[in-house]
Amino acid sequence: MYRSKTCGELRLSDAGNEVTLAGWVQRTRKMGGMTFVDLRDRYGITQLVFNEAINAQLCEKANKLGREFCIQAKGCVSERESKNKNIPTGDIEVIVDSLTILSESATPPFTIEDNTDGGDDIRMKYRYLDLRRNCVRKNLELRHKMTILIRNFLDSKDFIEVETPILIGSTPEGARDFVVPSRMNPGQFYALPQSPQTLKQLLMVSGFDRYFQIAKCFRDEDLRADRQPEFTQIDCEMSFVDQEDVIAIFEDLARHLFKEIRGVELPARLQQMTWHEAMKRFGSDKPDLRFGMEFVELMDILKIGTFPVFDSAEYIGGICVPGCANYSRKQLDQLTDFVKRPQVGAKGLVYIKYNEDGTIKSSIDKFYTPDVLAKVKDTMGAKDGDLVLILSGDKANKTRTQLCTLRLEMGDRLGLRDKDKFECLWIVDFPLFEWSDEEERLMATHHPFTMPNPDDIPMLDVHPENVRAKAYDFVCNGIELGGGSLRIHDGQLQEKMFKILGFTPERAMAQFGFLINAFKYGAPPHAGLAFGLDRFVSVMAGLDSIRDCIAFPKNNSGRDVMLDAPGELDPKQLDELQLKVDISQE
Repeated sequence: MYRSKTCGELRLSDAGNEVTLAGWVQRTRKMGGMTFVDLRDRYGITQLVFNEAINAQLCEKANKLGREFCIQAKGCVSERESKNKNIPTGDIEVIVDSLTILSESATPPFTIEDNTDGGDDIRMKYRYLDLRRNCVRKNLELRHKMTILIRNFLDSKDFIEVETPILIGSTPEGARDFVVPSRMNPGQFYALPQSPQTLKQLLMVSGFDRYFQIAKCFRDEDLRADRQPEFTQIDCEMSFVDQEDVIAIFEDLARHLFKEIRGVELPARLQQMTWHEAMKRFGSDKPDLRFGMEFVELMDILKIGTFPVFDSAEYIGGICVPGCANYSRKQLDQLTDFVKRPQVGAKGLVYIKYNEDGTIKSSIDKFYTPDVLAKVKDTMGAKDGDLVLILSGDKANKTRTQLCTLRLEMGDRLGLRDKDKFECLWIVDFPLFEWSDEEERLMATHHPFTMPNPDDIPMLDVHPENVRAKAYDFVCNGIELGGGSLRIHDGQLQEKMFKILGFTPERAMAQFGFLINAFKYGAPPHAGLAFGLDRFVSVMAGLDSIRDCIAFPKNNSGRDVMLDAPGELDPKQLDELQLKVDISQE
């Protein structure tokens, strides 16, 4: 037996008991003839004591221990004279009478502590060491607890967990697929699923009216803080339901998770906001409602023929930043540089400072009279001491998106995006289609199987760009945690959808024939939703990136620097797959 107790469970009530502990050396301290070793395992830290006067040989052995040595210690639990109130085991220590070195350790490349000296790159390279840190381990424990709660909740609602294949056919409508060559079928490829979308729809046709899966998904897309090439979805589908049925049950799931994990009571009914309203008020389909600074359109006031930049704009909008009229010219220049960054893309920034003394200072005061600027103040709901920031552009939604980025930046600067505050809502009535400049055609906003709003179906033939989708996203603190839709289950409507998306009947049958054929056999009305598990955990944990709630994540280049993947294949493997690698050099 390597241990009888864990390092985190010993208490004063254990004093006098003989115990066996095993774990890793956090640190050692030598004080006179005494040596103290902090022993760490997954459950906590216990102080071990070695006394040279009692057992010099054992004490000498302890003095040779290094950081992260894996050891076993046997001894008697004793009350600690100098108590440590920072740890649960701070009232006790173990007087060691037997020490076994299970494995020595090289000097770690960074300290195994919450406030480590290791940067992101080095921690990812030695991720197995990074996972020993208390703060990272807690994220994975939180993830585990959430998945247990999710499974139990869905099981209580009659959902059945069904695994779907990882090796499927390619469906290149959406993000890029990861593809896998087939040795047994030369020249042909599997794809890794971007989601189990069509498979869960087939389960509905099969009569499994409530399905879920903690599903691995794969998308070959550019990475950022909330994206990884492989990620995990809480994937769900239901038959014989409408939009409100789906929203109600998964709102209950979210309510259950927030209460159990964070002790937060969500409102009895979450707000629903249309996509158009969200874009108009916040410039985003995932608005952060933890703070104000809603957009105010200023076209009627400022597009009056006195300032060419505004006179040529399709959209002029602003935000009121409370209490920031004292911003210096340097701070305002920094904000101007911020909105001009390529990631934002604005051409400039206009400010109006409504000073505490009632005076007005603006970058456009030579183009507008004080009366006009005062009217802006009233329209914005600004007070003395507030700062108004204005953007304009020739494309309304593009400018709104830029203003959204500025709003979030000001929220960060003013400390208004509290990670312990949660504001959740549903976004509904998304456009069914969006225009792709790259493809030069309409694309499905979500996927080709999304049900149009029945009221808008007559517009499919004449103005498809105006058709709303029966789709819904769950948003929390400016992050899309999940989304779904009602699905098309009528074959003729699905054919029309494919036609609008530019599919020939032959191409539609080649890619989705299995689903089209299945719908000929009594497909039920069905709908679904998928939460992003990684994002949900990161919100609950207050993380800035999903990487720290994934055991072995990729970096921003999509590489696993620990495994050094992706890598080249052995020529023999390429021969077996009948593949030849030709990297063209331009």
